[in-house]
Amino acid sequence: MTDAAWVVVALSAGFAFGLGYFAALWATVRWLPTARHPALLSVTSLAARLAAAVGFFYLIGAGDWRRFLAAAVGFTGARLVSVRWCREAAERVPSDGGLLQ
Repeated sequence: MTDAAWVVVALSAGFAFGLGYFAALWATVRWLPTARHPALLSVTSLAARLAAAVGFFYLIGAGDWRRFLAAAVGFTGARLVSVRWCREAAERVPSDGGLLQ
C-alpha cells in the first residue's frame, strides 16, 4: 500500500477506535450509579481503555508519525461526534431525569 493509503486507513481506524473508546466510557458512566464498587469500576475501565489506546496507537503508528497523526485526528473526530451525541441525548431527557413522580 502507498503511504497515502496507509494514512487513510489510519484515519479511519482512529475514528472507529475512538467510537469504541467513547462508547466504553459512556457505558462505564451509565453503570456507575448501580455499581457495587464504583471506584473499582472507574479505575478498571480507565486502565483497560488506556491500555487499549496505547496499544492501538503503537500498532497503527508503526514508527510513522503520519499514520500516528492520522489516527489521532480520527480519534479526535470520534470524540467530537461522541460529545455532540451525548449533548443531544441529554437534551432529550426530561428535566426530572426521566423518573415518574
